[in-house]
Amino acid sequence: MLGISLQSGSNGNCIYIEAGGVQLLFDAGISGKQAALRLEAHGRDISKVDAMFISHDHTDHAKSAGVFQRKFAATMHVSGKTLAASQRHGLGTLECVQHFHTGDTVQVGGAKIETIPTPHDAADPCAFVVEADGKRLGILTDLGYSFDSLGDVIASLDAVFLESNYDPQMLADGPYPGFVKARISSDRGHISNQDSAALLGKFGSHLQWACLAHLSENNNTPQLAMQTHRELLGPAAPIIVAPRHSASQILHVH
Repeated sequence: MLGISLQSGSNGNCIYIEAGGVQLLFDAGISGKQAALRLEAHGRDISKVDAMFISHDHTDHAKSAGVFQRKFAATMHVSGKTLAASQRHGLGTLECVQHFHTGDTVQVGGAKIETIPTPHDAADPCAFVVEADGKRLGILTDLGYSFDSLGDVIASLDAVFLESNYDPQMLADGPYPGFVKARISSDRGHISNQDSAALLGKFGSHLQWACLAHLSENNNTPQLAMQTHRELLGPAAPIIVAPRHSASQILHVH
């Protein structure tokens, strides 16, 4: 099993996973051209992707879902509510769509994809866990807050892409209006560097790696996110930060 973050942040999100003999994309918040080129740079052909999953309807996760489905002929797995809400992005004609109910587990080849409801402020948001060959990889972003079952999910994983969206002090001191700051830090917004580090400290000591994802451009920095995690988890913790404008390294799960 392996994963590659093709882009991560409010400007667009897309993660590639190989597991159980299939190739999967999670979210379509970047252009098809960017996705194809970044995969090609890692020796992968996007036209061989078997399926894609859409977590929720926000622009940075769903805007290119129609293009991905038509251009790369990948089956789209999405909840009915998320698809309906995503139509505002002008997805166009979709030829191969499979609906799941959030909370379902979907089988694609030798991979099982668990869909985990989150309290994020979208129509029907979910996070994902991919399981194959006895290994489990989480894609946990746009979480809202550290809800009760989140720790149990992390404790079950071998590796994780985990939201580390904002630094509370940068958010408080930043230029956003008060209602936006309140939304980000609310139970329907995002989790902070401190929240992410606390989750990993309590539930993630066994992880092969954790890739910090969905960092805010205005309320966080990669250096600050890493520093916060290092302070709690120690200098040897296997922490990576997903790039905002490019692909990550190939991250293997052994």
